[in-house]
Amino acid sequence: MKPFLLLVILLFAGPAYSADDFFAAPKAVAFGDSAPTFLPVEEAYQSQLLWNEQDLLLNWTAADGYYLYKERFAIKASLNGKPVDIATEFEAGKLKQDPNFGETEVYYYGTSITLSQLPTSPFTLSITSQGCADAGLCYPPQTQHYRIDPQQRLIDETDSASASNGALTLSGEVESNHALWLILVFAALGGAILNLMPCVFPVLGLKVLSFTNTNKGSPLQHGLVYSIGVVSSFVLVAGVLIALQQAGQAIGWGFQLQTPWFVALLASLFFVLALNLFGLFEIGGSWMNVGSDLSRDKGYRGSFFTGVLATVVASPCTAPFMGTAVGFAASQPAIIALLVFAFIGVGMALPVLLLTLFPAGLRKLPKPGNWMITLRQLLGFPLLATAIWLAWVIGRQTGANGMAITLIAWLLIGFGLWLRGHGKKILAALIIITSLAGLVISLNSPPREPTLASGQFDKSEIQRLRESGQNVFLDVTADWCITCAANETLVLNTKTIRDAFTQHNVHYLIADWTRYDPAITELLADYQRNGIPLYIYYPADLSATEIMLPQVLTKSMIIELLNR
Repeated sequence: MKPFLLLVILLFAGPAYSADDFFAAPKAVAFGDSAPTFLPVEEAYQSQLLWNEQDLLLNWTAADGYYLYKERFAIKASLNGKPVDIATEFEAGKLKQDPNFGETEVYYYGTSITLSQLPTSPFTLSITSQGCADAGLCYPPQTQHYRIDPQQRLIDETDSASASNGALTLSGEVESNHALWLILVFAALGGAILNLMPCVFPVLGLKVLSFTNTNKGSPLQHGLVYSIGVVSSFVLVAGVLIALQQAGQAIGWGFQLQTPWFVALLASLFFVLALNLFGLFEIGGSWMNVGSDLSRDKGYRGSFFTGVLATVVASPCTAPFMGTAVGFAASQPAIIALLVFAFIGVGMALPVLLLTLFPAGLRKLPKPGNWMITLRQLLGFPLLATAIWLAWVIGRQTGANGMAITLIAWLLIGFGLWLRGHGKKILAALIIITSLAGLVISLNSPPREPTLASGQFDKSEIQRLRESGQNVFLDVTADWCITCAANETLVLNTKTIRDAFTQHNVHYLIADWTRYDPAITELLADYQRNGIPLYIYYPADLSATEIMLPQVLTKSMIIELLNR
């Protein structure tokens, strides 16, 4: 078990940048960072309640870079303990694609709210508001209480809700946790969608397949153990990320894929697993059983390590909804970050768990037989395809030589596994270890040839383009991002959208994050994102607020945005 946990840590904790950048100061938001980087809520937002003839005028001011949600205002009046109706008049806000609540109206710099049709007798007034910072912090809702005497025109603040400097916490009122629970739902949805990714689906298929041929425990028990394996692995990943972030490294979900040698090791793992599923060799009895052999064990150990293996192979995948969840976790205390990652694991484990809770679906599977061997072999092809795709990513990062080195390493690994099947275990181990070490050393140095993915991004280019009168559509992408590739193929690179960009004077700007780029890392931190894709629309009007789009795009969404 210890060797496997060590493997998990190494896979998820690889440097997020090249060797030249290893000692560079990170600029990303740190998991669990306790250093105060945001204004206290009472300084970020200030209010003043005044009489305006027979009405009350509530004036709000927000610090630069902070905003208030229009729909999060809740104004309630009560007379002798009973609620009374009053009229409220709000100013129009600016539309913002908010990471917590979607498209909503917000107030930058402040707003004024008119309260009319007030009771003539003394009454109490409660005003609830909530705001966030552009840099990534969302404050809990704040409630202020007032005693109003219309006859004497007196306003007394009676029991103001205590201000908090931190982000959303696990304690407090249900309303204060609204955004947190929304993020947890996003995390679970993102985890569930991970099962459809080509790198995860074969492992899920193997687990379902094993339910038809288990001789120990019920399917429900195996489903629970599998779920524990998934969730505990995600929590372990979060713990490693928190520790490394606090140690000064700028990493997060998917960041490790910016390191060529890590991508090569992950691609090699997929290659070996594919060969195993094809039946070309069987692994067992040594340290190398930490992968597929443990996952194929018919007992509880096999179910647990199948969950762990599923988490490992999910590394190159970033599903929709995950970006918002992980980005939120990056600005929260450690306990919140761990909770978010745990919910990603819950979502990923949920399909298998539901199948075991309702075994009617399992009973529809045919009895064990040769079909299981055929299906197992078929499941190897998606893994092999993923390995080939990752080899292509290495080529984009390092050039053709890096891809060739990776393929040669696969050849040597395959030869070593063949020798092992013929009883040459020591020689096989030496060849495999030497090939992997050579792979890491060769790809840990900067490329000697120009790469196709330059990844050079200049944030000032956005300002320059807007000042020249152009709208800007920013696409933060990477070659290893599956969701990015889908959006670009199905939406952004279609004739419909390109013609729309031309018609509305939109400059399509790409920020390539295939390899580590500190400018892009800083940009992601500005928008509370710890992963990609990220899409932002900047109007040519410099006074207008930029709009952040969802991770999954549609043509109609882009057209509607441009026609505003």
